[in-house]
Amino acid sequence: MGCYDCCMRCLGGVPYCSLVATLLCFSGIALFCGCGHQALTETERLIETYFARNLQDYITLAYIIQYFQYVIYGLASFFFLYCIALLAEGFYTTSAAKQTFGEFRSTMCGRCLSSSFIVMTYLLAVLWLLVFAFSALPVYFFYNMDATCSTIDVLTETPASINQLCVDARQYGLLPWNAVPGKACGMTLSNICKTREYQMTYNLYVAAFTGAGITLLALVHCCLHLAVYQVHVKTLKHRAKEERRGYDLYRRMQRDRGGTPSSPYSADTFDIS
Repeated sequence: MGCYDCCMRCLGGVPYCSLVATLLCFSGIALFCGCGHQALTETERLIETYFARNLQDYITLAYIIQYFQYVIYGLASFFFLYCIALLAEGFYTTSAAKQTFGEFRSTMCGRCLSSSFIVMTYLLAVLWLLVFAFSALPVYFFYNMDATCSTIDVLTETPASINQLCVDARQYGLLPWNAVPGKACGMTLSNICKTREYQMTYNLYVAAFTGAGITLLALVHCCLHLAVYQVHVKTLKHRAKEERRGYDLYRRMQRDRGGTPSSPYSADTFDIS
């Protein structure tokens, strides 16, 4: 076998669908966890600087932010291991890889393993859909804040009107109702929107939201790929049974006629067991 044929057989054994899903999942989780962790830290800094003067007013929020950061650590570790497992499953179930090793054979253990991964990936996709929806909440908050700041910039010639435009962190549940000041209005709010901390936090939340969407896309893509593979295996198994049944019928006919039985099918028939 030449070098070109060897390389083509090796490339033919790569599970490209699983590889794409793994890369998407890795990039999405990295974007979500990295940007989400830093965005939570910057959010605590913004609340502490502009919306609360007393430590007791935002101490609960600080504990919640710390809790979510620990959750992010766990998510990053879990999805790192799960993506590796999915990629290994893709290599195991790729038909081209099995043909490279000599035969196409799907065992009962392999089909059960693939079915288990389908169920687990589907459940993860449903749960991650909730995470995706939850990650949109801070983006919605900062979007409203940015829209209010844009309105203030338009109405700078009427100071009496802009002082009535406020963003109240207490309305979003970030602070208790007795927090002071708890809100920012007028030019104070406009100056907050122009700070580097605000712009970076807003962009980080958008990036985390995008990463959550990419991860959801990767999970759905992987689940569909595994399901299609299961259908493909069942189709090949049914085809092999039909060919075996036809061959048995042909052999009985040849034996009844006293001839030498020979297969009417090609010699490279797949074996599915």
